[in-house]
Amino acid sequence: MFDALGDRLHGVFSGLSGRGKLSADDIDLAMREIRRALLEADVSLPVVKQVTNAISERAKGAEVLGSLKPEEQVVTIVNEELTRLMGETNVGLAMASKPPTIILAAGLQGSGKTTFCAKLARHLQKQGRAPLMVACDVQRPAAADQLEVLGRQIDAPVYRGDGKDPVKIASQGVKEAGKAGKDVVIVDTAGRTSVDEEMMAQLVDIRDAVDPTSVLLVLDAMTGQTAVDVASAFSDAVDFDGVVLTKLDGDARGGAALSVRAVTGAPIIFIGTGEKIDALEAFHPDRMASRILGRGDLQSLMEKAQETVEIEDPKDLQRRIKDGNLTLEDFLDQMRQVKKMGPISQLLGMVPGFKSATRGKDIQVDEDKLGRVEAIIQSMTPEERRRPDMINGSRRRRIAMGSGTSVQEVNQLLSQFKQMRKLMKQIGKGAIPAGLAEGLAGGQQLTHP
Repeated sequence: MFDALGDRLHGVFSGLSGRGKLSADDIDLAMREIRRALLEADVSLPVVKQVTNAISERAKGAEVLGSLKPEEQVVTIVNEELTRLMGETNVGLAMASKPPTIILAAGLQGSGKTTFCAKLARHLQKQGRAPLMVACDVQRPAAADQLEVLGRQIDAPVYRGDGKDPVKIASQGVKEAGKAGKDVVIVDTAGRTSVDEEMMAQLVDIRDAVDPTSVLLVLDAMTGQTAVDVASAFSDAVDFDGVVLTKLDGDARGGAALSVRAVTGAPIIFIGTGEKIDALEAFHPDRMASRILGRGDLQSLMEKAQETVEIEDPKDLQRRIKDGNLTLEDFLDQMRQVKKMGPISQLLGMVPGFKSATRGKDIQVDEDKLGRVEAIIQSMTPEERRRPDMINGSRRRRIAMGSGTSVQEVNQLLSQFKQMRKLMKQIGKGAIPAGLAEGLAGGQQLTHP
């Protein structure tokens, strides 16, 4: 996400570096490039003017023009203004003081609204809550069926009611949640291919009938400026409390994320980052700004790890990493754990310094080929996994035959594992060393030997 914008801004900052002190003309030139970058990212024109004026005014102050490293000051200012533009702080989902909490999901057809309802249910389950989803989309064929299929995947009940009256179904769903002891009700409403009066009237009727704790507007981030226009139309007709941006993993521009808060005043609460049912993140403006500028998002990465990774003895693993004694058994286990966290390309983007070090390089992570690496390691004996240096030519031929791969692929895996173990030893001794990002990128070639 935001790849194109991040690359453009990196080019602007690179142009400022090495100049010594900056002049007002230097700042003006940089602002023109930043303005162009934001417009190309599909950020709305009024928002572009707002943010570039704020950056320019601060950048022409004494803190930058009098600085020995002015480009660093400019980057900091851009980071702070992007954060302010997107809302400054995370706004969590409001929960009712007395259950059930009722969440009404609204949006156009195709925005990912039904899938979001299931993702939100899964997100709440992880917090120890017991959600009930209510299928009120009676316009789209099989919408209720889709919600039920998703509900079975996460073991969350779905109430679909009788008849074709979505207002009645919503009301009955809330009552059913009370009877079943559910503390959260997620109401999936009908969408249309475009905003129309009938849809808005139906949404208002459902809202008035169930008195939701929150109304969330679900927007497809890939539609760019159109998503912001849709948000404005909904804002005029139905007061919503927050925005959900879906498919953000497929939007390299990110204009919707940068515009919607400024245009509507409503906070972005969640972002969808993939197709999997767990691919839903709470939105943190400061972390997103950091990602845009290529600074990574280590905090979100650590939260993902804490949520999904299970390590039997973390202190022992840490000691072995520090000593350079990581084994292929460790690597196999950690690879399986990392796969649970989401697409590796997304995770690498959260590593501070990775994007900057690999910018301009064609780094491809083939997720499907991870199975080949797994097959190679599984074809080794336990002793070979613990002591890969003992794997000679005849052992390599046996491993290749057992895994359905070639000797060359086995050799490549062993060579790159040795490089990775060396890098991990450096990490264990302190800060991320220079060149680590390239090493990680090279290590990802393990996925396509």
